[in-house]
Amino acid sequence: MQRKFLEDLGLEKAVIDKILDENGSDIEKAKSRLETEMDNYKSQLETAQTALKKFEGVDVENLKGEIAKLNTDLKNKETEYQTKIADMEFNSVLDGAISKSGAKNAKAVKALLDLDSLKISKNQADDITKALESVKSENGYMFGSDEPFQNPVKNTGNAGIKSNPLASMRAAMGLSTDEK
Repeated sequence: MQRKFLEDLGLEKAVIDKILDENGSDIEKAKSRLETEMDNYKSQLETAQTALKKFEGVDVENLKGEIAKLNTDLKNKETEYQTKIADMEFNSVLDGAISKSGAKNAKAVKALLDLDSLKISKNQADDITKALESVKSENGYMFGSDEPFQNPVKNTGNAGIKSNPLASMRAAMGLSTDEK
């Protein structure tokens, strides 16, 4: 605001001085606030420029390639873990079925099964059971017998032998059981 504008309005000199003083103090406050903001923005700009200098010479295409490689590695690891989990689940189902079937040697029975086709089967439990029944019918000797014992042996007790631990050995050798 200019003094001439106020004088043209017909204001007294004392009133004009007060108005200009108040206007000047408002301008100084605004100027001070703007200078503070300007200093703040300058420091932010310098900080940003310093941070950007750290990235000078960085090959963005190389970084993109590394990111793509890391993402591929991550997907491969995820696939590997999913495969391991599926194998563990399959082996658990298979071992349980082999144990339930009464196999004498699980390793030998597994060797006779087509494990790859059983792994990709949609209904693994039923297919494993069918495969085990087939192996059992072809190789019954590998499985426990369901027949009852034909000639069970009964404990004969001491059969007249004294409680001397060496007496049974002496009797087996044809010697007398009495110690001499």
